[in-house]
Amino acid sequence: MNTTCKTGVLALGVIALLGAATASSAETRWQLHHPRRTEVNARLANQNRRIIQERREGEISYAQARDLHAEDRGIRGQERFDASQDGSHITRAEQAQLNREENGVSQQIGR
Repeated sequence: MNTTCKTGVLALGVIALLGAATASSAETRWQLHHPRRTEVNARLANQNRRIIQERREGEISYAQARDLHAEDRGIRGQERFDASQDGSHITRAEQAQLNREENGVSQQIGR
């Protein structure tokens, strides 16, 4: 193979790699910003802040905060599992189930 041919093959390889990286990057952005997942994860983040605040204010004990965080981690794990099973998004039914679980944790914060 001459130098021109080798350069052309190398250039095509680089273009193919860049194209694959761009496609992968676009998929990742979609996964992170899917509306149902965003809503569920925003609620989990808000509940995390509430748990921390209630613990600082002495409204809940360390053990209660630990248990609430564990419940939230379980919900987050379920959200990730559901998303992994269906093209990186969650269905309305899955979102509704996750919301019910979050409501249960939310009612326990600051009682």
